[in-house]
Amino acid sequence: MDPKPLGNGKQPEATAYNRPIAPFVDILILCTGNICRSPMAEALLRERLRERGVDASVSSAGLSFDDRPATDDAIDTANGYGLDLREHRSRLLAAELVERADLVLAMERRHAREAIVLADGALSKTFTLKELVRRARAEGHREDGESLDAWLARVSTGRRAMDLLGESRDDDVADPYLSSPKVYAACIAELDELVRELVNLAWPHAAENEGAP
Repeated sequence: MDPKPLGNGKQPEATAYNRPIAPFVDILILCTGNICRSPMAEALLRERLRERGVDASVSSAGLSFDDRPATDDAIDTANGYGLDLREHRSRLLAAELVERADLVLAMERRHAREAIVLADGALSKTFTLKELVRRARAEGHREDGESLDAWLARVSTGRRAMDLLGESRDDDVADPYLSSPKVYAACIAELDELVRELVNLAWPHAAENEGAP
């Protein structure tokens, strides 16, 4: 379900009706196998950004598997949300994926750590999904005209790489792999809530600004 790469070209800054239009945004989502959490989160985020009118590429990767389909439970669970994961194939995390992304969202701290060591400067754009939403709740939504980079910097005030050490229930989304459909249902419900909140915090003015991120 990964979209075809759109290349490294970013649309230039422009204005419409004297309102800033931000460039296209590339988002990478990470988990362990890229067969459960990150494919579900990828599909959810792509759909919520589409609904908001944000011009974005959302893709995913993992630490363990290459070219595997999403699990049957992930496919069935996502289908309940109107999302189709049947064509998804896993891919391994690589430095170029991190370097190209404007935002990297990990399911766990350890996934974020793996991304950070692959690319210089990746800490400033790499978070667990729960961490970014938690920090953004405290700092406030992205202001009209504020770039994504500037907002992430504001949200990251006081943040250190060591904050991603270990595990944390506050920052990690539990892995449903080899669990029951009920566990998968709880996982996607949590992901959907987090994704909706992230879109509302990071792109609150997108619809007003003709769908620009």
